[in-house]
Order: sequence, then structure tokens, then C-alpha cells
Amino acid sequence: MNRVVVTGLGPVSGIGIGVDEFTAGLRSGRSAAAPIRSFDATGFPHRYAGEVPAFRPEAVLRRLRIADWGRSALFAAAAARLAVTDAGLPLPAADPGRTGAVIGTTSGESTVVEQLVAELVDGGYPAMSAEALRQAPAERLAYAVSAELGLAGESVTLATACSASNYAIGYAYDLLCSGEADVMVAGGADSVCRWAHAGFFRLGALTERQCRPFDRDRSGILTGEGGAALVLETLDHARARGARIYAEVLGYGVNCDAHHMVAPNEDSVAACMRLAQENAGVKPADVDYISTHGTGTPANDLCEARAIRAVFGDHVPPVSSIKSMLGHTMGAASGFGAIATTLAIRHGFLPPTINWANPDPELSWIDPVPNTARPATVRVAQNNGFAFGGNNAITIFGAIR
Repeated sequence: MNRVVVTGLGPVSGIGIGVDEFTAGLRSGRSAAAPIRSFDATGFPHRYAGEVPAFRPEAVLRRLRIADWGRSALFAAAAARLAVTDAGLPLPAADPGRTGAVIGTTSGESTVVEQLVAELVDGGYPAMSAEALRQAPAERLAYAVSAELGLAGESVTLATACSASNYAIGYAYDLLCSGEADVMVAGGADSVCRWAHAGFFRLGALTERQCRPFDRDRSGILTGEGGAALVLETLDHARARGARIYAEVLGYGVNCDAHHMVAPNEDSVAACMRLAQENAGVKPADVDYISTHGTGTPANDLCEARAIRAVFGDHVPPVSSIKSMLGHTMGAASGFGAIATTLAIRHGFLPPTINWANPDPELSWIDPVPNTARPATVRVAQNNGFAFGGNNAITIFGAIR
């Protein structure tokens, strides 16, 4: 089995576009929270989100015609282009069939679908835009990456909601481990949209202006958006081309309990952590940092914290939630978490949980790295991702040996 390493990072986020800006945003505890621009939020009691107003796809993309693609596909393709540039990966690949893309998402081209629904309501089927219909399928997210980079390997979109990027990383990891591919681009993308914002509000899961995971007074998520991509290679391929290596993908774990559509299951989350650690060949005591799912809702944070306690006992490592900075970027969330854990290993710091003010007595074992990044030696990091329907996925990263 091949060892798998991370050689390139491509974040397109509200706290920074590109690895340098994103790293600076993590270190400084920058917040993407701002009044919504993506749609008219008049009438919503809560009107803040973590958008990416600085996103200019034409400044990043080289091959795609911008008008042919929806916003989520453009996020995915731009993140992938940034990641391969960061990796110094020669394109076109010597063997394009051994380089592919796996992209996770929650809503796919949500803004395109909203446009089509509005056209249907206003004018019936004849009013629906043919161009928008072509853009609508979620599968086009991975297709956009492959088209932008000229890849001919597997091109797969996984719609497993908020853990989708971790599923994508696990899928890519398997292809690389087994020798079916040499290089894979893996991650996720989603866009802020009206229906998701309304849905989370109706669930009672939306906060007004600040997401404050693990705080006693946490009140919910902020919706967010962006694209997150990682270049994964076999270690032999990376060394043969003299690539800079950020970290090693040690393994992953996935399970699905189907316990409840929106409520997580503590036992299943803990079982997923154990699966990931077993697959990675690490013990709980080896883990120096956890990038949590950390949505900022009372129920989800409590469930995740209890599952962590069940696995780690009295030796819980520091944890943090970058959703406090980015908002909940849905299918891209665990992709951003993977980038953050990789940077933590490479640069020796723990990203903070911002907006944290009051310890929660029910979570007394949690050190959330409150408000300020912390220097630390991170040899092994765990990246949690949990989703509706009990779709759990966890990836484990380690310093290269």
C-alpha cells in the first residue's frame, strides 16, 4: 500500500483566498461574518453569513469560461487551481488518466436551482433557462475541476452534506493507496443560498451574528460558503518530482448511523473516531489536536464533546472550530478543516475558536483554544466531519516521517 501525502492547499474562503491569506486569517482569528450579499435577506430575523465577497474566478481560472458554470463549481475549480499551483504540480500531467478529482458538496449548485425555481414559478417550463439547466447538476463540481486542470482520471462528486470533503479525501486516499492513481485533487464546495439559510433558521439552528462553538451561550451556526481543495499524492510520486510535503494522510474513518435526519448520535460519532484512528494506526494519546465539526449549536457541540471524552478519556487534546471564523461552509467544511490541520502540523500552531467568552460547565474537559492562535508541536491531528442523516467522516493527518 502506498503512503499518501498532502503537497498542495487551495482555500477560497471568507478569511482568505490562497494558502498565505488563509494561514494569516487562521493565525489572526479573522471573521468572515458580515451582512448577506448573495440574496435579498429582507424579512429574515438573522441576516449574517460567512460569504466570500472577494472571490473573482476570472483572476484564478485559466481554462473555464466563467459564464458556463455555477458559483459552487467555480469555487471548486478555483480552489483546485490554487492547490495545484501551491503544489507546483506540472500540468498537463504526464499520464492524465492517473490524476483525478473528488469533490464533496451539500447543496451543489444551489443558487442555480433557486434561479430555475423562480423562472418556473414566474413563467412555467418555457421560461426556464437552458443554460441554467446545464449548470444545475451537482456532478459538475468535480467536472469543473477536471476541465480546468485537464484531468482524465476519476471525476466524482459526493453529496454527503457537511462531512462530504472528508468523504472525498477518504475516497482519494483509497485510490492512491491502492495504486489506482498517482495524484488526486480532493475537497469540497458550496454557496450561500436562500433556501439553506431559511432551512437552518426554521430548524432553530441559526445564530444572529456570531458563531461561538463550545461557549456556554452558543446559539447556532452562520451559513457560509467557499471552496477547499488539497492535492494528495503517493509519497513516491511526490518525492520523485521533488515536491514540498505539508503532511501525511494517515487514514480515515466513515460510518452512517441513520439515527436521525438532523440530530447526531454520540455513540456513532465516537465509533467513527475509533475507526479513523484504527485505520490511521494511531492511538488517542498520539493525537495532539482536533479540528472539530464544532457547529456552535447547543446540541451538536455537546454531542461531539461527549464523543471526544468517550474516546480520549481524561486526556483530551486541544480542540478548535474554524466555523467560528468561516461560518458553516457545508460540503466544504471538513475540507477547510483538513487544510487547517495540515497547516497546524506544518507551521506549529493551533487555530483558535473565536467569539468564545464563557466556559460551559457541561463541557469542562474541552480546551477550545479560545480566541487566540497558540504555538504548538502538532505531530498528529484529527479532523472531524459530521452530517445530516448520521453521515460521519473523520480524517487523520500526521507530520511526515
